Amino acid sequence: MPTVKVRRNQQVESEFTFSDADSTLLNALQKNNVDVLYHCREGFCGACRCQLKQGEVNYINEPLAFVRRGEILTCCSKPAGDIEIELL
Repeated sequence: MPTVKVRRNQQVESEFTFSDADSTLLNALQKNNVDVLYHCREGFCGACRCQLKQGEVNYINEPLAFVRRGEILTCCSKPAGDIEIELL
């Protein structure tokens, strides 16, 4: 199972193992008590945008919100392997 390392303000805030039962990265973050912004949970609004520092994610559904290179939406993605993200 993939490991998710979460940074905020360039400091490691949390590290946990992603389970397929979590279904999305956003669900896993919330389950592990990481305070993260979100609204729609469907990839429409972009509120859950964060920087992908290391690794890759797979999108469950293609986001409709604009996503810059190096950014991901946690609401509609899951790790393809070990990842490191920076919350904005």
